[in-house]
Amino acid sequence: MRARLLLIIGGGIAAYKSLDLIRRLRERDFGVRVVLTAAGAEFVTPLSASALAGEKVFRDLFSLTDEAEMGHIELSRSADLVVVAPATADLMAKSAAGLAGDLASTILLATDKPVLMAPAMNVRMWEHAATRQNAATLRQRGVLFVGPGEGEMACGEFGAGRMAEPGEILAAIEQALDGEQRPLAGIRALVTAGPTFEPLDPVRYLANRSSGKQGYAIADALVRAGADTALVSGPVSITPPPAARLRRVETAREMLAACESLLPVDVAIFTAAVADWRPAAVANNKIKKHAEATPAIALAENPDILATIAQSNKRPALVIGFAAETENVLAHAREKLEKKACDWVIANDVSPGTGIMGGDRNAVHIVRRDGIESWPELDKREVGQRLVARIAETLGKRAA
Repeated sequence: MRARLLLIIGGGIAAYKSLDLIRRLRERDFGVRVVLTAAGAEFVTPLSASALAGEKVFRDLFSLTDEAEMGHIELSRSADLVVVAPATADLMAKSAAGLAGDLASTILLATDKPVLMAPAMNVRMWEHAATRQNAATLRQRGVLFVGPGEGEMACGEFGAGRMAEPGEILAAIEQALDGEQRPLAGIRALVTAGPTFEPLDPVRYLANRSSGKQGYAIADALVRAGADTALVSGPVSITPPPAARLRRVETAREMLAACESLLPVDVAIFTAAVADWRPAAVANNKIKKHAEATPAIALAENPDILATIAQSNKRPALVIGFAAETENVLAHAREKLEKKACDWVIANDVSPGTGIMGGDRNAVHIVRRDGIESWPELDKREVGQRLVARIAETLGKRAA
């Protein structure tokens, strides 16, 4: 047996995904004990969970038989990891407040083992100030999170609040148990990645050559270091880190709105290659080619996402920008550092022939006010890992 898990199934339509999660865990030789809340039992049956787990399902805090055979204290500490899926707003609130009125909340208060929560609730509930505060409190205590994702809800609304898919939760479980150091546990991170697409008409747009690979590598490294990571991505064809909260956008204005909605965070890393301009007017129909005239395209300036976040009243403790340059790389990076009011600028040379734009390797310079640190050419994943190590070191010094 690889490890023993205690799975708490809360009350929500997403509870059906927990049955698939149990099946996947058993296929990978995890031992699974299930605690089913009263609300959870309205969506899945104890028999279903027990049959899949191959174990008795626990439900009642005051069952004398269960207390004799497997007391709630022993149950809370018999697993290597406690997983809450779905983690409802109610369960999160009880855990944040230290309440212990039922078996699930008592276990969460009594356990001395790591806890991983997969939130699932209506988008308005997830965005409510009370839920956001509860989530922040739990993260500060070291509780790990996977999701929620964004999409259509069972209630018909659309937004963040969907429980992570079983595969995503499985990946987060394996990561939590694999013994990796988690220097950024409890830290909230925001990463932007990829290009933006600025529409000209229904079929054409202005864009750039960014692949998003470096931003996704950084997001992956942040997740592995334990950070609660939100990834705001322009249009790319890369699989995101399973435990990252993904927001897909197209335009610069959509990217800024997404970033602002995710604040506050502790560190923000802006790797996205945002279009500086957009067409001032978007045609309702495809612009046709006419031999007698070439259409003129008037441009409007896009918002400066890096500068806006760096100068906002919700400014992250550490704001990092990227400067992809084709000439005078360090000089332009220093200028950007001052102009945008960020803390670091990661500069790289993307001139033709370097192969960096769209490639798998990168050579970067970390430009700070107190100096420049230049790295050799590395795989973009290694750049992400090294950068996250520097972030952890910096945030650790500031907290000391």
